[in-house]
Amino acid sequence: MWKEPWGFSTRIFEEMDKEFAELSRLFSGIQESGSSAGGRLPYYYGYQVTVGPDGKPHVREFGNVRPSSRELVGQVGQVGQVGQVAQTPSVREPLVDAILDEKQNTLVITAEMPGITKEDIKIHIGEGVVTLHAEKGEKKYHKEIPVEHELDEHSAKAAYTNGIVELKIKLKAPAKKKGRDVKVE
Repeated sequence: MWKEPWGFSTRIFEEMDKEFAELSRLFSGIQESGSSAGGRLPYYYGYQVTVGPDGKPHVREFGNVRPSSRELVGQVGQVGQVGQVAQTPSVREPLVDAILDEKQNTLVITAEMPGITKEDIKIHIGEGVVTLHAEKGEKKYHKEIPVEHELDEHSAKAAYTNGIVELKIKLKAPAKKKGRDVKVE
C-alpha cells in the first residue's frame, strides 16, 4: 500500500469517505421518510463531550432526532445496517451547559432556546434536578438537568437574551457539624 511522506496511509481517508457516505444516506432517508415534525428541516443530533472536575469525560446527547434501536447494528469497527433513524419528538431538547463557579459558589446553567419569549419559559428547581420548559406555538423545549449539589432555590436568577437562557443559582452552604470538642485530661 502506498504511504504518504508523513507516514499516514490513504486508508484513513477511505474510511472517512465511507463514514460520510453512510451519514449522507442516513440523512437522505430521514428526509424521504418524513417525521412527526412534518418532514421539515433542519434535523440535528450530536454529542457534547466535556471533561469533569474528576478528570473523566462526560458525554451528553442533544438534537431533535434520536437514533433508533436498530441503528448501527454490526460489529465494532464496521458500519452496520442503519434502520429508521428519525424519531423526531414534538418537544426539542435544548443544548445545555452547566458550569460550577467555585469562586462565586454558583451553578450557571446556559441553554439555547430560540424562537420563544421570556414569558414562555418555566424553570423549576427541585431536589437534585433543574427543569427547563418552554412552549410557544410549535416550538417546545424541555430539559431536566441532574444536579449533584444542594442548591439555594431562593437565590436563583434567570435572564433570556437572543435565544439563550442563563440561570444562576447559589449553592447552599454546607451544614455545620453539631457537637463539641472534648478536652482529654
